[in-house]
Amino acid sequence: MAQPHPRTFEDLVAEGASVPTEGWDFSWFEGRASEDRPSWGYARSMAGRLAAATAVLDVQTGGGEVLDFALGAASRPPRLVVATEGWPPNVAKATALLRPRGVAVVASPEDAPFPFADGAFDLVVSRHPVVPHWTEIARVLAPGGTYFAQHVGPSSVFELVEYFLGPQPEENRNARHPDRERADAEAAGLEVVDLRAERLRMELHDIGAVVHFLRKVVWMVPGFTVEEYEPRLRALHERIEAEGPFVAHSARQLFEARKPRK
Repeated sequence: MAQPHPRTFEDLVAEGASVPTEGWDFSWFEGRASEDRPSWGYARSMAGRLAAATAVLDVQTGGGEVLDFALGAASRPPRLVVATEGWPPNVAKATALLRPRGVAVVASPEDAPFPFADGAFDLVVSRHPVVPHWTEIARVLAPGGTYFAQHVGPSSVFELVEYFLGPQPEENRNARHPDRERADAEAAGLEVVDLRAERLRMELHDIGAVVHFLRKVVWMVPGFTVEEYEPRLRALHERIEAEGPFVAHSARQLFEARKPRK
């Protein structure tokens, strides 16, 4: 019989602090946190795009999990698939996962120019890039090629961010606003043909889940450590124990942009 999760603050925090953070596998959170999913079903939608593509680039692939799923669900694999990733532990994880599918994973910092020739790909995909590099996306797309991606939207999970950091300036809250991203894509020469945005309910059921989430999604509370935020963590633990799950809302945006034919 499975043992119940330890309920003391110290045990929960220690558990959340010990879980590996590589890749974008969120299965550890099952039963401890939940997040509604966007209506468009990005990974399955990507699978349909892959089947119609010839040369594909997946930008900031993480541990390769989303690309691996989409390739497995595609009715026909593209002839060429390449992925980039900047964090060394994820590079190793993605390489091990994607090599059997014939995908080359290229170690490339997230803020560096893409190490590929102009017009090399007819499809560029990305799930939750830290920053979409529109000029580079436009450069490596072939004329008529498509960028198909799911982005994190503005003020995503800011209920949790502001619990730890306090009220954030409007510049931070709107940094990923869809209108701004549309303008940046168009400035790079792309035509935005579809842009959808949704806010989705998230629940964190214990303080261990909070700790693991902040260690995994490092840009939420930059420099987060258990030691520095121990008083806030303890207060949040007591709040969850008394009132139930901490509720926040993630923001997601579906982007489809096309490079005009010459």
